[in-house]
Amino acid sequence: MSHTILKALVTSAALATAFASLPATAQSLTVATRLPGKVHLLPATLETTQWGWFDNAQPPVLTIDSGDTVIMETMMHAHNQIVPGKTIEELKKLRTDNPGRGPHTLTGPIFVNDAEPGDVLKIKINRIVPRAYGTNFNIPGMFGQFPKEFQDGQVKYLYLDMQRKIAEFLPGIEIPLQPFPGTIGVARAEPGRYSSVPPGEFAGNMDIRELTEGATLYVPVWAKGGLLWSGDSHAAQGNGEVNLTAIETAYKELNVTVEVLKGIKLDMPRIETPTHWVTMGFDKDLNLAWDGAKAQTVKYLAEQRKISADEAAKLMPKVSDCRVSQVVNIKKGIHCMNPKDLKVKSIPERPIAETKDYLVTVGKDADANKAMDNASMALIELLQQKKGLTRLDSYALASMAMDCRVGEMTGEQKSIHCLLPKSLWVTAKK
Repeated sequence: MSHTILKALVTSAALATAFASLPATAQSLTVATRLPGKVHLLPATLETTQWGWFDNAQPPVLTIDSGDTVIMETMMHAHNQIVPGKTIEELKKLRTDNPGRGPHTLTGPIFVNDAEPGDVLKIKINRIVPRAYGTNFNIPGMFGQFPKEFQDGQVKYLYLDMQRKIAEFLPGIEIPLQPFPGTIGVARAEPGRYSSVPPGEFAGNMDIRELTEGATLYVPVWAKGGLLWSGDSHAAQGNGEVNLTAIETAYKELNVTVEVLKGIKLDMPRIETPTHWVTMGFDKDLNLAWDGAKAQTVKYLAEQRKISADEAAKLMPKVSDCRVSQVVNIKKGIHCMNPKDLKVKSIPERPIAETKDYLVTVGKDADANKAMDNASMALIELLQQKKGLTRLDSYALASMAMDCRVGEMTGEQKSIHCLLPKSLWVTAKK
C-alpha cells in the first residue's frame, strides 16, 4: 500500500478497510497526517485486546513516543460476542461462565516511551466514530443497582443514527448520542491480573460522560510506560448507569493524542473539557466516593483560585456541579464539574419536583447510597406510572438517559436529585 493511499485512508472514514489490511499487532506502522506527532494505527484483534482484565506484566501491543497520536479500534464486550441476535440468556451465560473478569474488551496496552511512575499522561480525545449499533441490557438477578428487584432481564439492540445523533429507544422516544470511552486508563502499580470493572487512581472504568470528543484525560502513571488501554465504548449514558449498561458499542475509530507530562503531581485522574475541569472520587460506599470527590475538588479549587483549602471548601457548593457518575462498577463514582470561568457563581438547578423540562425525583437519607437508591427507583417507577413504560424499559431508559445530581450533602440528610429530560419524547413522524 502506498504512502499516499494510506494517508488518505487515515484521514477519511474508511478506517475499517485500512485496519483489515494491517498485521495483527500494528506495533510500528505510522503515517504522516495533520494530527500531532506520528500517527499509529491499532486494530482490535484477539492479539491486541484482553477480555475483562488487565495485568501490568503483559507485553504491550504498541509502543509510541510522547506526543504521538493513536487511532485505535475497540470491540464489543466479551471479545465481540455481544452483538445483535444474542439473547439475554446467552449474555448471562457469558458472565457466569467467566467469573472474576469484567465484561469489557480492552484494546492495548500501549507503552509510552519515557513515561515513568510519578509522571502524568495527557490523553486528548480527538475523534470518536462508533459502529452503527449499540446495546443496553440488564443481566437478570445479577449486577446493576437493583439486582434483587430485577430478577428478570432483557437486552435491546439500537441503531446509532450518527447523522441525527440519536438512537430510537422505542417509537417516539429518542436518546441523544454523545460517544465517550467508558473505560480508558493506565496500568495499576500492583502486579497481577485485575478485573476491568472497578475504576481507581489509574482511571479505568470511570463512566464519566463528559470525557467525549475535545476533552482531555490527565491520569497519573503507576507503571513504566504507562500502559494505556481503552474499551467499554459508549454511545450515550445516564449519570448513574443504574441497570449496569449504557448504550454499549464499539468504535471504528478512537483517535487520541498521548503526551507525557513531567514535574506535575497528580494522585487522581482529572478531565479537562472546553469549559470545565472535572474532579472525581471512587469507593464501594457512595458516601466515601463523595468524600474523595470533595477532597479532590477542594484541592483543585485551591490551586485554581490560589485560595486556602477552607476557602475552597466554602466555595465548592456554589461553583462545583457534582453528579453521580455510576453506582454499578464495584466502586461507585461521583464527579464534579468545576468551571474554568471564574465569573461563574452558581450551578445548574437541583429541582425537587417536575419542571417544564424534566421529570424529577429526589432521594433523601443520612446514607448517600440509600438516597441514590430512593431517587433512582422513584424515577423508574414514575416512568411506569406517568409514561406507561414496562418495568424493564423504565430501568433501561433511566440507565441510558437519567441525570442524577448531587444535592445537599452537609446536613443530617443527604440528597440526590434524578432528572430525565422530557425532550426524549418526540412527536411521531407522519
